[in-house]
Amino acid sequence: MTFHNQSILPAVRKMRDFETLLTSSYTYIVLLDTHIGQLKSVVKEGNRAGKKILLHADLVQGLRNDEHGAEFLCQEVKPAGLISTRSNVLSVAKRRGLLTVQRLFMLDSMALDTSYSMVRNTKPDCVEVMPGIIPQVFEELHEQIKVPIFAGGFIRSIEDVEAALSGGAAAVTTSKKDLWKHYQPN
Repeated sequence: MTFHNQSILPAVRKMRDFETLLTSSYTYIVLLDTHIGQLKSVVKEGNRAGKKILLHADLVQGLRNDEHGAEFLCQEVKPAGLISTRSNVLSVAKRRGLLTVQRLFMLDSMALDTSYSMVRNTKPDCVEVMPGIIPQVFEELHEQIKVPIFAGGFIRSIEDVEAALSGGAAAVTTSKKDLWKHYQPN
């Protein structure tokens, strides 16, 4: 299983990496660690290059991570989707027709149980499980929530990517450029 023909979702922390991805065969790009002042132009530039930007709303500097911030992102910045740990942010994005990705931190079995109810309430399009190196949980999680799972965090090698995908992840989010090159779609 892949997410729109991508087994890797490149996660960008630096603008020069974003610029490099504009000429790649990737369609979906995750944008991390951004500043509110650059968002609109970055998303427009991505759109012109045929890219769909999944913006991590929790990591936008200068923007409060609440419903009003989410409204601003949806109306003014217009990414393809929002990633957030916050259900209220994702609810706004969902109402506005954006792709929604609920980020979940799996620290222990209690966090797993809490995640089930959170996802049932929010009804995101996808979830991102952190850390992504626990593929044995993906199958159980997918059975419970029935949405595609992204594996993210601590993905450092081809073996990590393969284990996550074999475990049931639809894609892996990573900022490791060598993995972007290895898994670039045709």
